[in-house]
Amino acid sequence: MGKLRAITIATMPFADQRPGTSGLRKKVEIFKQPNYLENFVQSIFDSLEGFEGATFVLGGDGRYYNREAIQKILKIAAANGVGSIIVGQSGILSTPAVSALIRSLKAFGGIVLSASHNPGGPHGDFGVKYNVANGGPAPEKTTEAIYRRTLEITSYRVVETDDVDIDRIGETTIGDMRVAIVDSVANYQALMQTLFDFDRIRDAFRSGLTLKFDAMSAVTGPYARAIFEEELGARPGSVINATPLPDFGGHHPDPNLVYARHLYDLAMSDAAPDLCAASDGDGDRNLIIGRGRFVTPSDSLAILAANATIAPGYRKGVAGIARSMPTSGAADRVAAKLGVPLYETPTGWKYFGNLLDAGLVTICGEESAGAGSDHVREKDGLWAVLFWLDMLAARKESVDAIVRQHWTSYGRNYYSRHDYEEVASDGAHALIDALRDRLPTHEGKCFGGLEVAKADDFAYHDPVDGSDSLHQGLRVMFADGSRIVYRLSGTGTSGATLRVYIERYEPDPAQQYLETQSALADLIALSRELAAIERYTQRAAPSVIT
Repeated sequence: MGKLRAITIATMPFADQRPGTSGLRKKVEIFKQPNYLENFVQSIFDSLEGFEGATFVLGGDGRYYNREAIQKILKIAAANGVGSIIVGQSGILSTPAVSALIRSLKAFGGIVLSASHNPGGPHGDFGVKYNVANGGPAPEKTTEAIYRRTLEITSYRVVETDDVDIDRIGETTIGDMRVAIVDSVANYQALMQTLFDFDRIRDAFRSGLTLKFDAMSAVTGPYARAIFEEELGARPGSVINATPLPDFGGHHPDPNLVYARHLYDLAMSDAAPDLCAASDGDGDRNLIIGRGRFVTPSDSLAILAANATIAPGYRKGVAGIARSMPTSGAADRVAAKLGVPLYETPTGWKYFGNLLDAGLVTICGEESAGAGSDHVREKDGLWAVLFWLDMLAARKESVDAIVRQHWTSYGRNYYSRHDYEEVASDGAHALIDALRDRLPTHEGKCFGGLEVAKADDFAYHDPVDGSDSLHQGLRVMFADGSRIVYRLSGTGTSGATLRVYIERYEPDPAQQYLETQSALADLIALSRELAAIERYTQRAAPSVIT
């Protein structure tokens, strides 16, 4: 495009551009305000050092405003001295694929355009997240620097030029900056081939293994079709809702038992395939359901860790396992049997990054349907599905049989999460504040016949960088190993979401096949009573139970 001039445009700061652990998420209407996205992107570059002439990766989940945002970011990046930007074709890159590209290219960083599992469309959500050179989410010191800059920014720099054709693979320039449009799938697919036995999975499909994968009209559709159907030979139609759509086809792209109920119903029917699975808006979460057996994310993490050496990429075993604090203790028992460390971290994938970079853990995961390993620095939905396919192919057993054998060996952690979505923020914060004040008085007391062994506000000391993270969730732990955990989630864009986690450990095989909500009924009632949930939230029941 030749030599182009960068111009400076005066602007005013916005006070609400605070990125959380998952980046900046707001309604599309907010991002479309004049200068809003531009302010935030300029603030990213203003907060970085030494990136002039460097390479960045850029892509998103295809949701509404994805394409427009890419054009704005390209022109701002060129004006700020970026050397080159690698963009997924049509602007499509899953979050784990961005991480993989950053790592394989040794890029300076990347910008991910997504609001993860939140709804899309003109009245839905949009998001921007900055990932650093290890491929993972920016640490808190970086996100705080970006936020502080948004409070004082008075101008941004941009190159005035025509839009780039992001649908055609190839290279062009904006001023002195190279723009490379690349195949969205190829790099990620090549990485997966180094981790799993594609020949074994291909043979299993030839021998009758069946799969139904729902991409939820989100980013994983092109990846799933290329890998599951074209490369591995799953029968045509195994991947459904495979075309990424700006509004996700009206779906709520969150792979849980509410928004993917049709998969659960299929898995429990006479026509059930061997494996039903799904991933979310940006491709980092997963849903695993076998014929007649839903696998909780907590159990899935533990089972993958226990069977890790089946997959070629993990033949040497795991150095350690990490889980977020609200995730069940099922993985703890696997780590103990393997003789490797177990790290309990706050919620947020960035906490796993330090452990992975230091070689302290190999596999990690969260109860919110996220699991991954040291291959990238994000959770990875398709990775988890491929791991289950490789395990099914190697063990030649059903999902249900694998789960049952795991419980027999390790015991079962009955586990459920109750979400109270979009409740009034004032009430939700008042609930947490009041409960935090009462926690010390609960220790040693009995509630419903259960003795409280410990009650605290979880804090984490990072063993790698020495940082401390406080107020990461309220825990009530009982003498029999049961737990109730309360925390507020920051993944929504309106109101607050109160998440309540209920867990009970059952070592007796004869008691491991109860219905989960029934097995936890007394703890569920106690969870509502201890926190006075209805009084503070005006909700008699949760919005979503998983």
